[in-house]
Amino acid sequence: MQFTAKFEYLDEIRDFVGDIARTGGFNDKDVYNIQLASDEAASNIIEHSYEGVSDGVLEISCGLKGGTITIILVDHGESFNPSEVPMPNLKADLSERKIGGLGLFLMRKLMDEVHYEADAKNNRNTLTLIKRKG
Repeated sequence: MQFTAKFEYLDEIRDFVGDIARTGGFNDKDVYNIQLASDEAASNIIEHSYEGVSDGVLEISCGLKGGTITIILVDHGESFNPSEVPMPNLKADLSERKIGGLGLFLMRKLMDEVHYEADAKNNRNTLTLIKRKG
C-alpha cells in the first residue's frame, strides 16, 4: 500500500497494519504494540526523512508467515543511521530529558526485530519491523 507521507494518514496506516495483525491471530495487546511501533516508524519517516517535502510517499507492506508479521516501510527521503541515535536516559527527570529520541527505542521494545537499510544509490530507505506471536 502507498500512503501520502503526512501525519493525517497515520490513522489509515494504523488500521492497515492492525487489520493484518488481527488476521494473523495476534492478540489485542500485540496488535496495539504492532500499531504503536508502526505509528512511530511512520511518524519518524514523515518528520525526519521527508522534512520539508510536501509530496513524499510511504510504501508499507505487511506479510504473515508462521505466526510472524513482517512490516516493511519504504521511503525515498533523507536516510539516517539508527546506530547513531543514543539510548534515551529514561531515569533522567522529565525536565532534563531531551525532546524526542523515544521512537526508535519504542520500536525496539515493542517488536522482536527492527532492521534499517539505506540505499543511497537508489534513494531508498527500508525499515523492517518483525513481531512473533507471543
